[in-house]
Amino acid sequence: MAIKKGDTLPNATFLVMGDEGPATVDLAEKLKGRKVVLFGLPGAFTRTCSAAHVPSFIRTKDAFAEKGVDEIICVAVNDPFVMKAWAENTGAEDAGLTMLADGDASFTKAIGMEFTAPPVGFYDRCKRFSMLVEDGVVTILNEEEAAGECSISAGETLLEAM
Repeated sequence: MAIKKGDTLPNATFLVMGDEGPATVDLAEKLKGRKVVLFGLPGAFTRTCSAAHVPSFIRTKDAFAEKGVDEIICVAVNDPFVMKAWAENTGAEDAGLTMLADGDASFTKAIGMEFTAPPVGFYDRCKRFSMLVEDGVVTILNEEEAAGECSISAGETLLEAM
């Protein structure tokens, strides 16, 4: 069953590249008492994710901060090495976005956002979405309806909904 507005996000452990290699990140700790934007997408270095989705949150980062958002987190079913390289490539790292690897898709599956598209080599990937989470509770949820599009889940759309 897919996550919906008003639900509490399930706890999850992600991987991120730290100074000394891969490190774990506890989602519940990141969300506790904070206002966080969380967005998910099919994968690093993919066309729409790189050209539209991540840039939309880089462009809107300051406006989110003005509305009290503490952190913007991107989640993808990739490994932490790829997420780090992608963060550097897109400018997400310089912009201060947090890029978390859901390597085994456990979080993606737990929130009901997984999909598979064998013709492009996608297995248990994350659907494109964005959400505002306040103290672990989803207060706004925007799920993209069509593959390859980024309008409903874009940073600007989430910002307007706040």
